[in-house]
Amino acid sequence: MIWKKITIETTTEAVDMISYTLGELGVEGIQVEDKVPLSEEDKKAMFIDILPELPPDDGVAYVSCYIDDPERDVDELVGRIKDELQDMASYLDIGSGTITLGETDEKDWVNNWKEFFHPFWLDRILIKPTWIPEEDVERHPDDLMIEIDPGTAFGTGGHETTKLCIQMLETHMKNEQSVLDVGCGSGILSIIASKLGAGYVHGIDIDALAVDASYENCRVNHIRTDRDDSDQSGPVQAAFEQGDMIGSEEYKQKLLAEHKKYDIIVANILADVIIPLSEVVIPYMHQDSIFISSGIIHTKADAVREALLKNHYDILEERHMNDWVAFAAVLHQA
Repeated sequence: MIWKKITIETTTEAVDMISYTLGELGVEGIQVEDKVPLSEEDKKAMFIDILPELPPDDGVAYVSCYIDDPERDVDELVGRIKDELQDMASYLDIGSGTITLGETDEKDWVNNWKEFFHPFWLDRILIKPTWIPEEDVERHPDDLMIEIDPGTAFGTGGHETTKLCIQMLETHMKNEQSVLDVGCGSGILSIIASKLGAGYVHGIDIDALAVDASYENCRVNHIRTDRDDSDQSGPVQAAFEQGDMIGSEEYKQKLLAEHKKYDIIVANILADVIIPLSEVVIPYMHQDSIFISSGIIHTKADAVREALLKNHYDILEERHMNDWVAFAAVLHQA
């Protein structure tokens, strides 16, 4: 399959905002190229002896996205991107904002990114790509190792939004609690929640590929799911399903009929999804359940905060990492 490629020439300063905007326009599969020097932490995490020599950082970055839907009007999408860039330029240096079109083969998009995904630590949690042998990774005695192959689903764990969620799960989750992971992607948050002691994790995503990736990553990490053979011993630790908690009334009614409530609900999505979701998830919570939300660009943090307060949450904490914000809030009136 040939994918359409849209590339925006911009500044490193504007990369996060443009990436966020593309996500809101329904674009998946975003690639960023820049000349920003690697930090010492990045270098240590790469586990290679010779690093590529980058030219001096000139502040220029290229944000590319890939369109595989033949029904998607690429010209119309480019027009909307131009409108968004024009608006963005009023408050942010976006550089030239030049947009170019190209094509790439699916096999290149699916596999070539793997060379940039390396093992890294989030405190004591080691995130390791499945294709790197365990013996090739330097381990620490107290590491909690998670193996991940995102496939075409979102989520290696390296993005600030995911890191914020992981930190909050470590802080607020207790042993044997139940967790609902909305927008599970590769299943990384579900897997980490299970490894941290969750009694049961239920992951939901609108993308069937994400559901399959979550099941496969659970298998690799020895987490028992409802897809495992019945003759295996032990309780089911995780289950995943395709569904839309906001856009599908039929799916919402299905969940309500199951009468399940969760101790922790985590959503690493986008601010414009989290705002309505903060109300939608209330029937699946009991009093004192905690809602962890991330994927929030800093310019929309106030709107998310207002939605949480309006829907009877008490905000336990608000964390920031670069341009991203996450909230942990407790439901005090179910």
